[in-house]
Amino acid sequence: MRQRILALCLGLALLPTVYATDLNEESADIIKQTYESQLYTLPAFKEGHYGLRMYRQTLDNKYAAAVWSDMARVASRLNRFAAEVNTPEQILLYSEKRIAGYQDETDERSVRRYTVTKHMPEYLYLGVDLLGSMARANEYGLKHKEDAKLRQVIRRYDFNKYATDPEMIRAWAAQLANQVFWLKQLGEQDVTQAFIESFKAAYPDNEDKKLSKQQYGNKLYGLTHIIFADSQYYQRLVSEKQYQWIYDYFRANIDTILLRAKEDIIAEVGISFLLAGLEDDPVVAKTRDAIRKSIDKDKGMIPSVSGDFDLAYGEHRNVLAIMLLDWQSVNKAPTIEQHPRVFSRLPYGLEKK
Repeated sequence: MRQRILALCLGLALLPTVYATDLNEESADIIKQTYESQLYTLPAFKEGHYGLRMYRQTLDNKYAAAVWSDMARVASRLNRFAAEVNTPEQILLYSEKRIAGYQDETDERSVRRYTVTKHMPEYLYLGVDLLGSMARANEYGLKHKEDAKLRQVIRRYDFNKYATDPEMIRAWAAQLANQVFWLKQLGEQDVTQAFIESFKAAYPDNEDKKLSKQQYGNKLYGLTHIIFADSQYYQRLVSEKQYQWIYDYFRANIDTILLRAKEDIIAEVGISFLLAGLEDDPVVAKTRDAIRKSIDKDKGMIPSVSGDFDLAYGEHRNVLAIMLLDWQSVNKAPTIEQHPRVFSRLPYGLEKK
């Protein structure tokens, strides 16, 4: 009799957990149906962003076409850089056109980016455009046919200059986190630790209350992207111990984060814990609850903070929501060695590394 009562009690204790799991998966499915019914109407970058993340989570070949779109975008950019934008003069002209796009913007983020980057405009070419494309090709097990030429371009610049500048960090925290890990991944300059120390100095925890909403978000994005970049974007688990300072910060400040941060950031905080194998951490439950409640059931997606339901504009926050709510696993994928079907025809310019 005692055993039956114990079993019954245990069953009842498990009910809330099972119920929450079902709710999370159902909520993820609502967003998934919205996006996957219209995936190939999205711009190539957004289509590839969604498809690659879902492929890495599920290894489902239904996302292979979206991954191919991403690969074609990468090839196109590297082809252009190898042929037309690689001398110092060409890079300067390209970068000055890019920086001009921020000149007339008045929001805090754009003003910060314009103000600091106009003094080193080549960063927009090197960090924002070139490194990301080369690293993505590298992750696929590919390289550009003029890889050696493009690496020579990278070696002309000391990335430490960008990664340790406090104003650059206040303007580009998440991007710099990505870029220092991409550089390391490519076997080039390793400034990951220099960036992390400079980031800590730029954003001391005891000054959080002085930060604007934009700057608080920039700090949080920087923290989550250190984790994301080290995982090579959901391809491998990271060590909680290595980034204890980040996880301790998130745990201590999760209630403030839920109040002050956008849904993109809240989802990224939760995913940071999943990337360390910490699915049972209370932070994950809190972020899942917040994200689940932010879904508009009628529109089948999470709107922007201003209430916008644009599918392309909202792709980033919504794919993160799917991953948080229905986390599968990390997978080193797709690669030309392990998933040849995805790479049955390579876009011009890319080859096996």
